Amino acid sequence: MSNELLTIDPVDLQFPFELKKQISCSLYLGNKTDSYVAFKVKTTNPKKYCVRPNTGVVHPRSSSEVLVTMQAQKEAPADMQCKDKFLLQCVVASPGATPKDVTHEMFSREAGHRVEETKLKVVYVAPPRPPSPVREGSEEGSSPRASVSDNGNASDFTAAPRFSADRFDAQDNSSEARALVTRLTEEKNSAVQLNNRLQQELDQLQRESKRSQSGGIPLMYVLLVGLIGLILGYI
Repeated sequence: MSNELLTIDPVDLQFPFELKKQISCSLYLGNKTDSYVAFKVKTTNPKKYCVRPNTGVVHPRSSSEVLVTMQAQKEAPADMQCKDKFLLQCVVASPGATPKDVTHEMFSREAGHRVEETKLKVVYVAPPRPPSPVREGSEEGSSPRASVSDNGNASDFTAAPRFSADRFDAQDNSSEARALVTRLTEEKNSAVQLNNRLQQELDQLQRESKRSQSGGIPLMYVLLVGLIGLILGYI
C-alpha cells in the first residue's frame, strides 16, 4: 500500500500467532519524495502492542523500518481473527528534521497541515512448521546400520561407535595372524638347521662305518635315520 509520501510494506501486519510468546512484525516505510517525511504510528489496542519507533523521520529517497511487537497472549482468539488496527500518519517535515523534531502538532489537520493516513489491519497466520525429521536409512545408498529398530528411537542410535569397534577388531585379528606366521617361520628355520646338523652327523657316521671291518649297521645310525624321518614328517 502506498500514499503520495511513503510506500508501506506489507499492507497488513502479519503475526505468526503462538500462545504465550512475543511475536514481532516489521513494517518498511519508503520515502519516494525529495522531502523529509515525518511519521507517527497509532493503534486501537496500545496495551497489546509495542511499536519502535512509533514516531520518526524518513530521509528523502530512503527507507526506515518500524518493528511492531505483540505481547504474549494467554488465549487464542475465536477463528484466529483479530480486530486490532493500526493507523500510520505522515506529513512533510522541514529540511534536515530529526526524530526529536517530531511533535504532536505536526499531525494536526486543524493547524492546517496536510496529513496523509493509512490504515493497516492485523492478520494472524499459522506459525511456520518445523522441518519433518528425515527417517534414517530412507535415502538411497544409506547404510543398513542407520536403520532404526522397532523398539528404539532415531535419537538413541549412533552408527559411529559401532563402526569404530568393527575396525578395531579387524586390526586385532591382523596382528594375531602376523604373530602366528612369524612364530611358525622361526620354528621352520630351527627345524631346517637341526636337519642340516643331523645330516652332517649322518654323513660322518656313514664314512666311519665304511672304514669299519664289521658288516653290521651301527645302532646309532639306525636311531639317527629314524629321528630324521620324524623331523621331516613334522615339517
